[in-house]
Amino acid sequence: MDYKGLLQRAILLLTAPGKAWKEIAGEEDRRAVLSSFVYPMLGLCGLSVFIGTLLAGDGLTAPVFQRALTSCCAVIVSLFGGYFLAAYGINQLGMKLFGQKDDVLQAQQLGGYSLVVTFLLNIIVGFFPGFFILSWILQFYTVYVVWEGVRVLAGIADNRQMSYTVMASVLLIACPALIDFVFGKLMNLLN
Repeated sequence: MDYKGLLQRAILLLTAPGKAWKEIAGEEDRRAVLSSFVYPMLGLCGLSVFIGTLLAGDGLTAPVFQRALTSCCAVIVSLFGGYFLAAYGINQLGMKLFGQKDDVLQAQQLGGYSLVVTFLLNIIVGFFPGFFILSWILQFYTVYVVWEGVRVLAGIADNRQMSYTVMASVLLIACPALIDFVFGKLMNLLN
């Protein structure tokens, strides 16, 4: 997917999630979420954090460059690991709690596109670090995006849709945050 298509998909997921999920459900290759959405968004998140850290530093010195690279790696690791951990959790809990069949691709598709809010907020916070507190509040829009995605993709009964949405949303918000926290502690320990 080109970056124009990536931006259009992200905007559609934010402005009209129901319509976006119907388009996504019609995709033949469910693995396309990785190469056409998740990986490019990870790259944009890392790039924005790298540039934002360089611009906030005291010139292009070795410590500033090192901090920029470390910050870039931290955001990519947390989002990448958080995505796969959340998708795994959605799949496993979906089987155990909601009687779904084992469908990792569906969980990856639901998780990847539902992380649109997280990806875009990380891009914005990369350039404007002062936006950090507000970004945590806006993170809860993920619940609405997941709600619409669950209705279209997961095939959950209407009476269980809310609990499935809450479970998936908590995993999608908490897993990247948890990995970021652990990675940050490790980086502090190693420095």
